[in-house]
Amino acid sequence: MRTLQDQLVTLNPPGKTSSQSSTTVVRIMMPMDANVAGNVFGGTILRVIDEVGSIVAFKHARSNVVTASIDRMDFYSPVYIGDLLRLIASINYVHRTSMEIGVRVEAENPITGEIRHTGTCFLTYVALDKNGKATSVPPLVPETEEEKRRWKEAEDRRKLRLQSIGRREN
Repeated sequence: MRTLQDQLVTLNPPGKTSSQSSTTVVRIMMPMDANVAGNVFGGTILRVIDEVGSIVAFKHARSNVVTASIDRMDFYSPVYIGDLLRLIASINYVHRTSMEIGVRVEAENPITGEIRHTGTCFLTYVALDKNGKATSVPPLVPETEEEKRRWKEAEDRRKLRLQSIGRREN
């Protein structure tokens, strides 16, 4: 027979893993996504980054989310018309109401199969309740050494973000 504690843990699990919300999105880049030279606009890539990041945040929080910040974005190599834009997103860190999502951006030439790492971006999302107020999110349970490393690095980035806007850790 299950105890009341066992039943409560089943109803309210201690947290979620990164794999439960990780998402990959692939889009083919079309002429409308690029300038006259055939290079995909950075803004187009950022839009898709925010989209895939919000999907991960939605899946983790299971509530509405808003983008609170986007860390610096460096473009390592261009993305061209006809490339497959692949965005691999996963949750790195959770605080009370906020989550850091990491997005790896790759471009694949569909003819040659060549894959280029074109950028990495970190985004912070805040979960909202039905009244549009910040609400708590489930804890994140890092399982692998890689996930534990990403947690620690995200925690350090959070401290720097808060310092840069003159807020203390809470």
